[in-house]
Amino acid sequence: MQIAIIKGTSHDTLRIRRADGSIAEAQVVKKGPVPHDGVHIAVESGLKFGNAFFGLIAAGRHPDDIAGLASAMGHSSAKKAHVPDPSIIELIQAERLVECFEAEVWGGPADLETLQSVADAAFSASLVPRVALTPEGVAAVRANLDKLKADWLPLQIGGTLNYDWP
Repeated sequence: MQIAIIKGTSHDTLRIRRADGSIAEAQVVKKGPVPHDGVHIAVESGLKFGNAFFGLIAAGRHPDDIAGLASAMGHSSAKKAHVPDPSIIELIQAERLVECFEAEVWGGPADLETLQSVADAAFSASLVPRVALTPEGVAAVRANLDKLKADWLPLQIGGTLNYDWP
């Protein structure tokens, strides 16, 4: 699958071309200095997640439908806390880790123990199993994030970052 993230002003565009030739496109609201979906790529590829956001897209889901899928299958929130369907556990774990690593993009890296502690609190609140972070996995994610920042920040509006998945 080929992924393109196109830099916009108020939003970025995610364009997907799956292995079967089908195409999906979504508008993504800006959340920080780098695209949220770029952080997903960094985390999911660095930690070898195959059934999270981009794994679901590769399997045919439209990016805009994934939040609804998570809600329908038990993504916990303050209003409805229950154990999610097993089919979306990795999706939720990845989202919690993306949030942790986005915080590092904004404020700098934490030591492994602190990062794991914050991630564990997020996993617990989302009612999903813990993902044990390793120095190697965290280093892979951080290297991916460093490349994302180096490529994205100087990119002009309309510029594109391209990725192959997996």
